[in-house]
Amino acid sequence: MEPDLNALSVFALVAEECSFKAAADRLGVTRSAVSQTIQRLESSLGIALVLRTTRSVSLTEAGEWLHLQIAPAVAEMRAALEKTAAVQGQARGRLRLAVSSIAERFLAGPFLAGFAEANPEVDLDVTVTDDAIDIVAEGYDAGVRLGEVIEQDMIAVPVAGDERQLAVCAPSYRRRFGVPRHPADLPSHTCIGWRPAPKAAPYRWEFAEEDKEFSVAVAPRFATNDMALMIKLAVAGAGITFGMEESFRALIARGELEPILEEYCPSFAGFYLYYPSRRNIAPKLRVLIDYLQRQR
Repeated sequence: MEPDLNALSVFALVAEECSFKAAADRLGVTRSAVSQTIQRLESSLGIALVLRTTRSVSLTEAGEWLHLQIAPAVAEMRAALEKTAAVQGQARGRLRLAVSSIAERFLAGPFLAGFAEANPEVDLDVTVTDDAIDIVAEGYDAGVRLGEVIEQDMIAVPVAGDERQLAVCAPSYRRRFGVPRHPADLPSHTCIGWRPAPKAAPYRWEFAEEDKEFSVAVAPRFATNDMALMIKLAVAGAGITFGMEESFRALIARGELEPILEEYCPSFAGFYLYYPSRRNIAPKLRVLIDYLQRQR
């Protein structure tokens, strides 16, 4: 039997993603095209490889065995293609990134636009997420997160210098209600807080005093997972909010917000681009690392 390498590659993606749609998205084709390819492969083998329901996709025993056998070869083929491009010095293809929503400098339009202009053969696929995802398992080339939460087995490249979080409010809030003199006073004020998910507890605001770190549960009057909404509410005088200084800098410069409790807000290691340790980095990722280092 002459192997259908394209069908086997598609099957390997379906097995990795456990989803026709996710495999189709990675390939840039329709879900129907993926389904038809799997059907042709099953017909040629005379055995079912994939179990399909309206809600999920899983492998049959034969499908699991086949995936186990071909996965190393498929990975080697992908690596061979990347190495071929590297030999020719050409960076091309889709670069998939998972980026924290508060990585302001990286997500700034000029940075990404400048990279795209400098590397016309590289397409950027950026997912903005604050979930603690496994970039390897999810098929991303790299991610951007705060250094303190990056796994130790990753290679990390600084995006910028140190960062810090600030508590801020509008001048109108200060005039009406005053401001806390110590973070412990925050629970008596109206606060605008961040939460990562609908059922998750609001984020505890982190401070330091005499080199000792501590956090405050502020019981926010407003809770949301959207920093843009937090900022709008703060500017409107609805309360005190807390976030990365970079997110507030322009508004502070214009006088729309003002920092408070600054003496309790120390600097810490900022954002890093991180990726799995590999002997041969894909050219599309290498040019991003080089561009990032030049911009710094």
